[in-house]
Amino acid sequence: MNPADLHPLVILFAAITTDNILLARFLGMCPFLGVSGQLRSSLGLGAAVIFVMTCTSVLNWLVYHYLLHPDGVFGIDLTYLRYIAFIIVIAAFVQIVEMVVERVSMLLYLTLGIFLPLITVNCAILGASLFMVTREYTLVQTAAFGLGSGVGWAVAIAAMAGIREKLARHGKVIPQLEGAGIALVIAGIMALAFVGFSGVIRIN
Repeated sequence: MNPADLHPLVILFAAITTDNILLARFLGMCPFLGVSGQLRSSLGLGAAVIFVMTCTSVLNWLVYHYLLHPDGVFGIDLTYLRYIAFIIVIAAFVQIVEMVVERVSMLLYLTLGIFLPLITVNCAILGASLFMVTREYTLVQTAAFGLGSGVGWAVAIAAMAGIREKLARHGKVIPQLEGAGIALVIAGIMALAFVGFSGVIRIN
């Protein structure tokens, strides 16, 4: 089936489960491993990623089709500039999110630390916009995919944080696997669990 023919709700569900951008595509692993030590900070970063990914996917669709595409406003092919244009949109939105978080919750702002501005270079954010181009989604489909990808990323990091907190309180991890080691093992098991949904629907 052509991805462009899929219903937006199907794309939304698949982006959260079978086509999870983190556990199926392995995009956005750096903040996933770095911030998933605490559930509170993971939920905060997950919410920020949902907001940024949804908004930037829609804005990048508009930029691509109305400014960069040959059928756009300028009437010339500027699609080779999509990487630069997409990153500029993402960077601007991350700055907005950072300012809002700093004013609303200084504790969350300090907890997220360097990982909040690093959303700019989170490959999952850029990946969602690039998938939107390659799959030729409509605007509504793009919004559904951006939202689903953000929710899927947030669900994955929240689940990881919950497991790591449980391990820290009640579990025993051999010294060789402490930190990033056990996090990668957990991520691998979670990815295998999400593969179980692959027979339900595919969007690629």
